[in-house]
Amino acid sequence: MQPADSTARTTSSTDDTLDLRLADDRADRLGEERLAVRPVDDARPDLLDHLAGWGPTDTPVGAFQLVPVKVSRDLPLIARWMNDPAVAAFWDLAGPEETTEKHLRGQLDGDGRSVPCLGVLKGVPMSYWEVYRADLDPLARHYPARPHDTGLHLLIGSVSDRGHGLGRTLLRAAADLALDHRPACARVIAEPDLRNTPSIVAFLSAGFRFSAELDLPDKRAALMLRDRALRHLM
Repeated sequence: MQPADSTARTTSSTDDTLDLRLADDRADRLGEERLAVRPVDDARPDLLDHLAGWGPTDTPVGAFQLVPVKVSRDLPLIARWMNDPAVAAFWDLAGPEETTEKHLRGQLDGDGRSVPCLGVLKGVPMSYWEVYRADLDPLARHYPARPHDTGLHLLIGSVSDRGHGLGRTLLRAAADLALDHRPACARVIAEPDLRNTPSIVAFLSAGFRFSAELDLPDKRAALMLRDRALRHLM
């Protein structure tokens, strides 16, 4: 899924530290690193309801958490994922680390619309996410946006984690985290590239519904919606 032009940062009233193992593109896990979710002195508005403090949620495959990216810690891992040909086909961020860094800092230094995160499963960072305010994003010009619509972008980092239904499990978990922690949000949206059939299937399997085809500046996309009112029926 290709990233949107959006930006973000949030604060947390807690000081939680998670022990996380870095994930290699192979099945084995290399090294260990401590990811800390700490309070941030930030005058920008909190547009995503303290995402850094949402905490973990239980899934059928283990505890899952969205941890905001720290460039100095996470850049090498995310840049490696972006250079995977299967990822590069839809994210367009392949190349030197500076390319990924510019993209991340564009969000972290922005106005609070989007938060780039690591998806952490059972203590291991294994996916990259962007949680963003779709109603405040340029995307809102292309669909009937509602106040507080929350958007998701996702890539699964390790080849060994793909093709086993993990995406649909994590998409459902992330969408439900947003609905649980953002009471003003009535729906979670996504706009995967129409060519990315596995991604669209994952969203459908995660309880999203297909709403429309969108002609965006950089792609033709499928508008996918997960409605709060229908979440327990899908």
